Amino acid sequence: MATQATQATQVPPESGTPSSPWTAVARAVLVLTAAVSVLLVAFAWPSVRSSVHDVPIAVAGPPAAADRVSAALERGRPGAFEITVVADTAAAERLIRDREVYGAIDVSSGKPQVITASAGAAPVAQTLQGVAAALGQAQGQGADPGSAPNTGTGTGTGPNTPVPVRDLVALPADDPRGAGLAAGALPLVMGGLLAAVLLTRLVSGTARRVVGALAFAVTGGLAVTAILQFWFGSLSGSYAANSGAVALAVAATSLTIIGLVSLLGYAGFGVGAAAMMLIGNPLSGTGTAPEMLPGWSGALGQLMPPGAGSWLLRSTAFFDGQGAARSVVVLLAWLALGALLCLAGTVRARRTPPTGPAPAPA
Repeated sequence: MATQATQATQVPPESGTPSSPWTAVARAVLVLTAAVSVLLVAFAWPSVRSSVHDVPIAVAGPPAAADRVSAALERGRPGAFEITVVADTAAAERLIRDREVYGAIDVSSGKPQVITASAGAAPVAQTLQGVAAALGQAQGQGADPGSAPNTGTGTGTGPNTPVPVRDLVALPADDPRGAGLAAGALPLVMGGLLAAVLLTRLVSGTARRVVGALAFAVTGGLAVTAILQFWFGSLSGSYAANSGAVALAVAATSLTIIGLVSLLGYAGFGVGAAAMMLIGNPLSGTGTAPEMLPGWSGALGQLMPPGAGSWLLRSTAFFDGQGAARSVVVLLAWLALGALLCLAGTVRARRTPPTGPAPAPA
């Protein structure tokens, strides 16, 4: 009995199947090595090379003081900030709420303060807190605004003069680090991919697949937003607007891939997954800010559904929809592209003659 059980659990030999040549093994190893290298570069490179460069902020105050602060910022951190000079605190706050800048250094009252918006980008808010510490150090040393190492304004006495930091648009108290919003970016992309795969495998007819993708975008948007907003506490604002933002992002992803499959066959899955997973998701800037990504990658990421969807969701959740127009246009363009691909695939299928055997003559 023991011998029979042992024989039953053994893997049967591959009788009759010739072994592959060693060159095939070598090719498989090379392909796997290239694949894991591409995955590492795609997901790690944006994070490793991210830094503060060309981040838009405002400097509020009289022209002379604002120019001194701007010059000090440029000397201390060359190229880190793209500065807009405004007259007063109200103008700076308006730019922050409109998502035109990530924060502001306000010297309009004579005593400096730093205004942040952690809901827009928590890493940028942390950077501006460091600027506030430098301002306090410069004040404590009695430095001239134009001679501070990182920035500075005003005069003061004592070792350090704390500069107040005010979070104008803060993250929710239940998720002060924005972890839920950052972690939810990948599941949204995966949801669009999964919808395209299952609908293609289980549903026949391009029109029915499109309807299924749009219906899933609505139900998935409602479910995902409910989890993020009511369970995790990661979102504020209107639940309906947030659900619409999520639904639009999922629909843009799934419909584009369904269109690629309709036109290219199963190769469309590879093209769509590579575009959304290896380009769109790492370059979305969800965890940081698009301006912090290296080179042109942040701008490219905002033209992809993951980046545009993330920006749109932040706008609806924390900024009353301000700054959302560009993202809506991008997502609608991807939806239109997906619809055109589906139409082209349907026309091509109708024009292609059947490849089966010809019917036998009567």
